[in-house]
Amino acid sequence: MKNHSYWFRVATSILVTSLCQSTMSANAQTSFTNQASYSYTDSAKNIYQNSSGKLVAIPQPLNDPFGRILGCNGQVIPDYTGFSVGLYEPLSGDSTQTELGRLVSLTPTQATTGVQPNVTNTNPYNLTNQNPLGGYNFLLDPNKGQTDPGKVYILVINPPSNSIYSQRRVKIQILAHSNSIVRYIATSLDGQPITTTGDTTFTNNIAVISNSQTVGLEFFAFNFSSAMCQPHQVQITKSGDRATAQPGDTAIYRLSIKNIAEVSLNHVVITDVLPLGFSFLAKSVKGELNNNIITIASSKSGTTITFKTDATIPSGQVLNIAYAAQLNGDAIRGNGINTAIVNGQRVDNSLIVKDGPVNYQLQVQPGITSDCGTIIGRVFIDKNFDGEQQNNEPGVPNAVIYLENGNRITTDDRGVFSVINVIPGVHTGVLDLTGVPGYTLAPNHKFRERNSQSRLVRLEPGGLGRMNFGVMPISATGVNK
Repeated sequence: MKNHSYWFRVATSILVTSLCQSTMSANAQTSFTNQASYSYTDSAKNIYQNSSGKLVAIPQPLNDPFGRILGCNGQVIPDYTGFSVGLYEPLSGDSTQTELGRLVSLTPTQATTGVQPNVTNTNPYNLTNQNPLGGYNFLLDPNKGQTDPGKVYILVINPPSNSIYSQRRVKIQILAHSNSIVRYIATSLDGQPITTTGDTTFTNNIAVISNSQTVGLEFFAFNFSSAMCQPHQVQITKSGDRATAQPGDTAIYRLSIKNIAEVSLNHVVITDVLPLGFSFLAKSVKGELNNNIITIASSKSGTTITFKTDATIPSGQVLNIAYAAQLNGDAIRGNGINTAIVNGQRVDNSLIVKDGPVNYQLQVQPGITSDCGTIIGRVFIDKNFDGEQQNNEPGVPNAVIYLENGNRITTDDRGVFSVINVIPGVHTGVLDLTGVPGYTLAPNHKFRERNSQSRLVRLEPGGLGRMNFGVMPISATGVNK
């Protein structure tokens, strides 16, 4: 019995030692279970064996939001020298909680009590090329209220100053804290998605982490808004076959989409907005990739043309698309600028890449057409009240019509007037009855809206608008007989 009693005390001592270590370590398990068992044989060779009750200990370690910085394809970056990660509080008074405030004051740890790789819990933490490559972590102290529900932090990833990459920011908000389990939500502040691993749920740009000690965020390079990838992974350029054109001409456009990512791109979609007066010729569309003809599907909605292809663009290759557009009379009223944008998808991680807008301007010359229109009309004695002049209905000379811009027009000896070089649009003319003494406006039995002293015309570019005014002698109305 003495031997058994001594063995049990040793086991108890080991349990206490383990419990102290787990309380100090932030990467300890959430609970510890200890159970002692014994077996011995007496002098009569009787065997005795039994087990003690279970002893369960739940430590309260610092909580560890951790993660890794990876390349666009999910692989480690060859060199992490100069990269740093910092944890900030939101700027005081910022209702959006998206602007940077001061660095979070973290609880320092020792090499024996901290968590790899940031064993001293330094903020900001400078990444190294030691294992784990691209890894970082910050320990939040519950005793300082740093894991209280509602706490908000901004995680900032900074590339080297001479890097082609750009900064990445992620907002982290604590949702709940129960024992050593912290639930928090991570939201991208740059519009790029967050990729997570482990026990997580993921929707668009938001990931909910159920256990901050065992589940980490993996920040893919592209998700840093170009942080770990080249700023541009696809490039679009646009050109035309001419610098100037006139209504009636046909312009040929060329779109070139170059894949400058290190992997292939698929699901390529190009949108091209044509300027005013340019008509898309759908049958003219041609596609070429690596000297091979490929199929390009096109659709039109208003002035927006959409091109799609099932072809995959290998890294470094260029997809060329050519199409034609014909100019009509409205083109001289536009600016001749059309705009194109490309969107694609990486084949390795399905991340979206895009470029644009790019512009191409075609100088439009009027040629034999003119943007201005002409307004014509006449003032006449309308005997049958139909608003149209017949052979027996004479014109009224020297009648005055005023346009909405103040222009004054006088009829000739036949009662006819005209105005040239009128800007397209809506125009109004008013007959000055004081200029035709002895006459008043004749009723119109055909068109009710013409029983007015004014006329409205909508003038198209290069178009012709008509304003007729029928009048009648005042004596014919029975007035002043």
